[in-house]
Amino acid sequence: MFWKFDLHTTSHIDTLLEKEDVTLTEVMDEDDVLQECKAQNHKLVDFLLRPQCMEDLVTFITQEPSTDVEEKVKYKYPNISCELLTSDVSQINDRLGEDEKLLMKLYGFLQNEPPLNPLLASFFSKVLSILIGRKPEQIVDFLRKQEDFVDLMIKHIGTSAIMDLLLRMLTCIEPQQLRQDVLNWLNEEKVIQRLVDMVQSSQDEDRHSNASQSLCEIIRLSRDQMFQVQGCSEPDPLLATLEKYETVEQLLSNIFDKEKNESAIVSVIQILLTLFETRRPAFEGHMECAPGMSHPSFSVNHSILEAVRPRLKDFHQLLLEPPKKNVMKTTWGVLDPPVGNTRLNVVRLVASLLQSNTQSINTELINLNTLGVILDMYFKYIWNNFLHIQVEICTAMILAMPPAPTDIQPDTEQEHARESILIKHLFQKCQFIQRIIDAWSSNEKEQAEGGRRRGYMGHLTRIANSIVHNCDKGPNGPQIQQLISSKDLSAEDREKWEAFISGQLADTNKRNTVDLVNTHHIHSSSDDEVDFKDSGFHQDSSLQQVRPKHRHNIPFDRISDINFSLNTNESANIALFEARCNEKIQQFEDAGSDEEDIWDQKDVTFAPEAQRRPSSGSTDSEESTDSEEEDVKRDPFEASNPSTDDRMEVDTGFTNNPTASSPIASPATSNSETGWADFSNFTPVSPKDPLRCNSPVAMETSIETLDPLGVNTPMQPEGEIVDGISDCGTPKAEEETTCSEQRSITETVINGSMKETVSLTVDAKTETAVFKRFANHIHTKMTLQTCAK
Repeated sequence: MFWKFDLHTTSHIDTLLEKEDVTLTEVMDEDDVLQECKAQNHKLVDFLLRPQCMEDLVTFITQEPSTDVEEKVKYKYPNISCELLTSDVSQINDRLGEDEKLLMKLYGFLQNEPPLNPLLASFFSKVLSILIGRKPEQIVDFLRKQEDFVDLMIKHIGTSAIMDLLLRMLTCIEPQQLRQDVLNWLNEEKVIQRLVDMVQSSQDEDRHSNASQSLCEIIRLSRDQMFQVQGCSEPDPLLATLEKYETVEQLLSNIFDKEKNESAIVSVIQILLTLFETRRPAFEGHMECAPGMSHPSFSVNHSILEAVRPRLKDFHQLLLEPPKKNVMKTTWGVLDPPVGNTRLNVVRLVASLLQSNTQSINTELINLNTLGVILDMYFKYIWNNFLHIQVEICTAMILAMPPAPTDIQPDTEQEHARESILIKHLFQKCQFIQRIIDAWSSNEKEQAEGGRRRGYMGHLTRIANSIVHNCDKGPNGPQIQQLISSKDLSAEDREKWEAFISGQLADTNKRNTVDLVNTHHIHSSSDDEVDFKDSGFHQDSSLQQVRPKHRHNIPFDRISDINFSLNTNESANIALFEARCNEKIQQFEDAGSDEEDIWDQKDVTFAPEAQRRPSSGSTDSEESTDSEEEDVKRDPFEASNPSTDDRMEVDTGFTNNPTASSPIASPATSNSETGWADFSNFTPVSPKDPLRCNSPVAMETSIETLDPLGVNTPMQPEGEIVDGISDCGTPKAEEETTCSEQRSITETVINGSMKETVSLTVDAKTETAVFKRFANHIHTKMTLQTCAK
C-alpha cells in the first residue's frame, strides 16, 4: 500500500544522480542505494549500467582492497558491489552475462594463486552463481571455452566458496539436457579423478575436507536426481565414475599405500559411507526391508564392495594400530591411546558393510576377527557413547538380519540351511554371552564397592534384550537357541545366562518400563538405567549428552498391574447430596405456613390507569416483566391444560399494605455456592392488594393516580414505616407527602453455615436505593434506579 500510493519521500539518490560529475563511490555511500536498486530506480539502474560503473563493480569484488584503507571499511565497497550485482535486476544480469569483457574480468579472479581471499571468493562465487541460474546457456558456453576452468576449480578446492560454486553448477542448471551436457563435460574433464587425487596425505586438511564433501554431495545429488527423474535414459556419468572399481581402489590406495594421515583416512571413509548409503529402515532390534530398496539409487554397487574387500585387513589393522594420538587426560582417568576419530569411523564403516549382508565381506570380517576387536574396544572404553552405539548397531544387525544368500549351500541339510556364519562367530569365537554376563557382574561388584555405574550398561541392556527378542521371534531364533543350549556354552554359563535373564535383566526392564501414572523424573546413567522408555532418549554420564534412542520391543507385562481405581467414600457423598437436596426443597415443604401458594392460578385485575400508562414512563421493571412473560410462553416443559384459561401474571410492584412483605424490606438470601440471590421466600402479591409505584422511594403522587376507585386504599397513620421503608402512597387528597430524605435498614441473614449482612439505604432526594451485601469478605453493591416520575 505504501508503494501503491507513492507516499515515500524522494530519495536523495535522485538528486545526487542529477550531478554531472557524480562518482560510483558517492552513490554507494548512500544508505538506501541497495533498496533503490532492488526497487529498480530507473535513474540508478541506468547509472550502474554505464560501462565504467559495471567494470568498477566487478573490480571491487575481484581485486584485493588497498592496504592503506582502514580495516573497518576495507571491504565496504566490495560488499556493496556484490549486493548490487546480485540484486536480481534483469538489466544488470543481461549486461553482465552478455558482456564477455566483464566475464573475463570476473573469471580472472580464479587465476590468482592460492589461497584465495575467502571473503572475495564468496563475492565471486555469489555473482557467478546467480549468473548460472539466470543465464545458464551463456555462462556454461563461456566456461567451456576456458580450458583451465576445471584445473583452477580443483586448484582452489580448499576454499569453501569455490567448492560451493562447483556444486552450484550441478544443481542450478534447470534445462535437463543442458545439465546432462554439463555433467558429460565435467566427466570428460576428469573432475572426479582430480577430486580423488586431492584426498591424500600430501594435501592439507582443507583440501581433504572440501574434496571429500564435494564427492559426497555429487553422490547424493546424482542419486536423488536419478530417483526423481525416472524417465531419464542417460545415466549420471559422474556417479558412474565414482562407483567404478578403479575409482574406489584409487581412494583406498591414497590412504594405505602412503603415509598414514588421519584427516585423509577419515575423508575417504566418509566417501565410502556415502557410497554405501541406502534407504535404511528404522532399526528396532529387527530388520525390515524398506520399500524402494530394489531401486538402483538405494542399492550398493557390487564393484564398490569388491574394491573394499581386499582392504579390510588394512582397516582391521587401523583398529589395532591407529594413527599416533597423544595421551588424553579425562575427569575419570587417562586414555592411552584414546579411541580417536579414525577408529570410530572404521567401526562405522564395519556397520555399513554388515548392512550390505554380502557373503564375501562377512567371511573376511570373520577371518580377521574384526568383531572380536570391536567388542574389546566396547568394554575397554566404557564412557565413549559414540563407540557404544555403533557396536550395538553391529550386534543387533547380525542378530536380526537373515543369512546372506550365498551362505546357503545347496548340499546342506534343511535344518542347517538358514544358519548365519556371523551369529555363529559372535556366539562361539567372540563368546558373546559370557562377555555380557561378566561385564554385568563386574559392574554390579564395582557399584557395590561404591564405584560408578559404567557408561556402557544402558547399551549392554539393549544388546541383551536384542538377544532375548531375536531368540524368541527373530528370523535366526532357532540358531540362537541352539547355540545357547549347545555344548559350546558350558552348563555353568548357561545357568548364569538363564538366571541373568530371569533376574537382573528382568528387574532392569521392570525399572525401565515406566508406569505412566507415577514416574515424573529421569535417572542418570550413574544411578539407574541409561535407556529411558518414558522420554525416548538415551543419556550417558560420560559425555552428558542426550540423544534419540533406538526403541526395542519392550515387554509390557506390568501394564496389566497398573491400578486406575479411585478410592471414594460413596456413603459420605450420598449423604451430602441428599442433605443438599433437602435444603433446596425445604422452602417448598412448609405445610404449616398460612401464605398463599405461589403456584396457584390467580385472577389478574388491571387498573384502568395502569393500563393507559404512557410509553414514555416505561421502566426497566416493565421490560423485565415482558421478557419474563416471553420466557414463560416459550417454556417447553410447561404442561398444557386446555381447560385452564391462559392468564398472565403481572408484577404489581411494591405494596402499600403494611401487612404485606416488601421484597426490599425482606432481603433475599444468597446462595453461598453460586453467589445468586434466592427470591423463593418472598410473599406472593395478591391481586386484591393495592397498586403501588415501581420504586421503593418517596415520590409525588395522589390517591386518584394510585387508586381511582378508592376501594383498595388502607387506612394508616401518616409517615408510618413499613419494614423500614416510608410509605409514599398515604391517601391524602391534594397534598404532597414527602418521605424522609434517607433511611436505611440492616439485617443479618443466616444461610446454612454462612452469615450475610444485608443493608438497604433509600435516598429520596436522589431517588436511589443502595443495596449492600457482605459475605465471605465479598462486598456487593447494587444501585436501584427509580422509575421516571
